[in-house]
Parts: sequence; C-alpha cells; structure tokens
Amino acid sequence: MSHCFSKLGALVLSLAACLCLATAAVANEPIKIGFNLPLTGDIPEVGEGSKNAAEMYLKDVNDAGGLEVGGEQYPLEFIYMDNESKPDSAVNAALKLIEQESVVAVIGPNSSNQAVPAGGTCNDNRVPMISPWSTNVNTTLDRPWVFRAAFLDDFQGVVAANFASSKFDAKKAAVIFDISNPYSDGLANVFKGAWEKKHGEGSVVAFVSHGAKDQDFSAQLTKIIAAAPDFIFVPDNYNQTALIIPQARDLGYQGPFMGADAWGTPDLIKLCGQDCYGQYFSTHYAAAGATGATKEFIDRYKEAYGSVPADYAALTWDAIGLMLQAIQNAGTVERNPRKMRKLVREGLASIKSFPGITGDMKFDEQGDPIKCAVVVEIDDQGEFVFAESVCP
Repeated sequence: MSHCFSKLGALVLSLAACLCLATAAVANEPIKIGFNLPLTGDIPEVGEGSKNAAEMYLKDVNDAGGLEVGGEQYPLEFIYMDNESKPDSAVNAALKLIEQESVVAVIGPNSSNQAVPAGGTCNDNRVPMISPWSTNVNTTLDRPWVFRAAFLDDFQGVVAANFASSKFDAKKAAVIFDISNPYSDGLANVFKGAWEKKHGEGSVVAFVSHGAKDQDFSAQLTKIIAAAPDFIFVPDNYNQTALIIPQARDLGYQGPFMGADAWGTPDLIKLCGQDCYGQYFSTHYAAAGATGATKEFIDRYKEAYGSVPADYAALTWDAIGLMLQAIQNAGTVERNPRKMRKLVREGLASIKSFPGITGDMKFDEQGDPIKCAVVVEIDDQGEFVFAESVCP
C-alpha cells in the first residue's frame, strides 16, 4: 500500500512541478494594444493593409516568446476596431478601445479625417496614440498624448510645389481638393502658399473644391481647364483621384497631374487604369528598389498577402515598432491601464530617433517625426517607381 502511495505521490509531485512551470510560462497577461482602422467605408484598402502589417508583427513577437519588458516576456494582444472611414466612428472606436477593451495604447487612425478627431479623444482620455499615416498638423498639435510616424503636410506641400515646378517647368498651377477632409483641405492650402511664394500671387490660376461624396467633377474641371494651368495638383484620396483624372481627360485636358501620399495604394491603379500612368505623387517610401530591412518587409508581406505593401502598411509597421520601443522604455508593465498608459506616453516622448523601414526619423517636441519624403512616378505598368528623395 505504501509502495503504491509513494508512486502516486511521486506522480502528483511531478504533475504539480509541470503545472508550476507551465503556469510560470504563461503568468504574464498580454499587453493589449488597440488599432483604430478603416476596415469598411471609403478607404478599406488602407485598413486591410495596416491590419496585414500588424498581424505580421504580432506573429513575429509572440512566436519569439513575447515582448521583453524589464527582463520579463509579455505576449501581445492586438484588438482591431473598424472606424468605417468616418470621423464620428473613429471617435467611437477610440472610446471602445479605451473604455471597453482597456488597451494601454492606440495605433491609428490612418487618415487625417479620422485621426484629428480620434486624436482629441485619446488625448482627453490620456491614452497614447500613434497615427501611422496622418499628415495634418492638427493631429498632434498641442496634444502631448498623440504622436505620428508620417511627415507633415507643411513639408509635403512644399515638396510637391518644388518638384512640380522643376519637373513640369511649370509657372501656373491648379488645385482641386475635398473641402470636407482636413487632410485634403490642409494640404491644398499649404501647397497654394508654397507655390505662390515661389511663383508670385495669382500663379495658382484655379483653386476649386468638391464634397466628400461627389462623383461628378465636370464643373470644377471645366473651370480649371479654362484657366490653362501647366499642371493640376490633386491632394485627394485615391478613390476620388481615380474619378478626377479620367474625367479631366474626357474633358480634353492633356497636361500632367501631381498628387500626394493618399494616392499611394495599388487600388488607385485598379480604379484609374492607364489614365493615371505617367503621373507623380509624394509619399513615404518607394517599394521598387528598396534595400535592407525595407526590402525584407516587402518580400515577407508579398509572400504572406500576394501584393506589394503600400505606404500605410509600412508606416503601420513603423508605428508598432515605435509603440513597442516605448513600452520597453517604460521598463515595467503596470496592470492598472491608467498607470501603464502614462508610462507608455513617457516612453514615446523619450524616443529621440528611430530607424524605420520608411526612413530614419527624429522627433520634435510635438511628437512629429522629421524625415525624408519620396516622389514616385506611376510607370506604364502601373508600378510606383522611385523618382526623387527630398529631405528637410
């Protein structure tokens, strides 16, 4: 009897030891990060690309045992919330992530149209947020809890003006923009100021707006064509640009177009076709000819998802890298979300430079990166090809 008991006792002790080891291995609860993404609505391609990049990053970290913070490993949990490409939905998504999911930080929204209001919500609730793609100055302005991975429109507008002036030997510019979108409206005005500083008052010969839901741009384009510009600047989202350029061609306009980073998705070519070939836009990185860590990311993304990652996917990768660096800078993981959020914000503010796949960046006091822009050409295969790099 005692012999049997000793065997049973040994087995129980052995199982208990295994259970203790297993419990120790999973003792740390996951660090929860929220993603505020346009998975439906006007720009679902942006949300999909960002989520794809996030899923790649998540797998890398968790397959390696988690994120090391203060000498311990913590698994990551990414929670995706759809903002429907709408400003009010972005605010609601932010509140759900903060109040219901108790995330320690938020990545996104991407588009300034959603990032500006959602940034206000995160700042008011003292939750650190990084927008991967938003370029409007108001996203981070006087908001110590909000950061970004993209350059600002104050820089991008000047890049577009200088490039178009030189490339097209242009003296007269026209602009068409979405007045309801802070990104488009803000960038249009920055460009106008930069162009007139370079070429004089009145050198923007047409400055016309449209609404968010407009499909027919013939009235605006007729006015632009009558003003005889040397080129047309279109700081619109890709879905709107894909309507504007073919309609301009149908009305007889043969000149060049210049765009901005919201053009930078393969869906532009799917929707616009050959009418967009030969045009240029400023953006955050060029996939064609990439090297090093950037090429490695592109190759892995293509293998996983069957397409070349657009700039918002690459910027999401960098935004995650920045957020994880901030968590590691915190040095410890607090279970109280409010305490942890404060540590993460301090960790973000302490990052002075970061080697991103969209370029090396340094940060100013507003949480904005100082980094280079890229101008790409859409070639006759519909590929985005590097044309020029422009640094501050």
